[in-house]
Amino acid sequence: MTSRERLLAVLNREIPDCVPASPDTSNMIPCRLTGRPFWDIYLFNEIPLWKAYINCVKHFGYDAFFDGLGLSFDELGEIDHDTFEAIIHRNDDRIITRYYKKANGKLFWNDRCSVYHRADPPSMHMKISNLKLPEEPGSFTDVIRKESPAGAELMKAARAEMGDHGVIGVFSGTSMLISCEDEIYDYADNPEKYFERREQLLEYYEKRFRHIMSLEVRPDFIATGGSGSLIFQTPETFRELALPIVKKVTALCKEFSIPSHIHSCGPEAELVKICAEETDLTIIDPLEIPPMGNCNLKELKELYGDKLVLKGNLHTTNVMLQGTPEQVREASRQAIDDAAEGGGFMLSTGDQCGRDTPDENMHAMIETARTYGRYNNDGSLVR
Repeated sequence: MTSRERLLAVLNREIPDCVPASPDTSNMIPCRLTGRPFWDIYLFNEIPLWKAYINCVKHFGYDAFFDGLGLSFDELGEIDHDTFEAIIHRNDDRIITRYYKKANGKLFWNDRCSVYHRADPPSMHMKISNLKLPEEPGSFTDVIRKESPAGAELMKAARAEMGDHGVIGVFSGTSMLISCEDEIYDYADNPEKYFERREQLLEYYEKRFRHIMSLEVRPDFIATGGSGSLIFQTPETFRELALPIVKKVTALCKEFSIPSHIHSCGPEAELVKICAEETDLTIIDPLEIPPMGNCNLKELKELYGDKLVLKGNLHTTNVMLQGTPEQVREASRQAIDDAAEGGGFMLSTGDQCGRDTPDENMHAMIETARTYGRYNNDGSLVR
């Protein structure tokens, strides 16, 4: 099977030739492989992140489960033509930018900024006061980005670039309406604002979903999650605010016969249970283990493996970043033993692999999936 065939087989609850190897390399490793400062990718778009990711896939040869293609549609009002980003500080290690708008001959600056690092992903939405920057920039230079396709044209370009190396997902939905400490307090004081936001998002995400389904080239699945869904939300808060959105989007996906996906790093066991029992979700990841998460892959397979495709969950620090190739193989074999029998499993990592993850560890994971993770036609593992 090609990588694309292998992944689609798992998403359709069919038996592939072997367990897919789909490490999460959404950002850092692709940027490192370009050999450029990270701000060339994130800020200036010299190599779009989506293209850097696909180049990384081809470099290592794994099965690309790409859940982050950033499609924005002008026709849905998703592209802001009235806000500009400007560089307000730059040195050898970082570039700091702020957004502003123009009105009546004046500039109105956002009270947050973004810090683009040379060799790390950017720090976004930083408070100006925390960085001890002036409220009004003394001087600035507008950011000039390299142009690239957007909307439907980006979907076509990414599909052509990906080819048989994997599958591509596009966001329409969310599993979190609270994503920071300030919003926890605000929700306690002003719950009606968040319920109103929920209703607005229910309408918006259905509209966005139907627009995505009308494209000439569609994605292979719909992403409807949010990193750390149960970090700033309790399971009860998730039920009140985000679950109606997840239920609506996954039901639409079922109606249109397209898989749905949630990525939610951090504690996730209760989210898996809710999604398996109360939604039409297809696949969930990264199923992190303690201390960052609270998932036991074997238990989740036994409880929900007939309802959800599970994707995970090698530790990205202890195993992938700091471990030896043999330790990666051992952890990969354990994950396959815990969750691969009968299909419905993708070998992956517990969230994103770190920038300096050794190449040999990536290859060890892929090799183990290709050999130790081979299937018989009845879904049993070759032993």
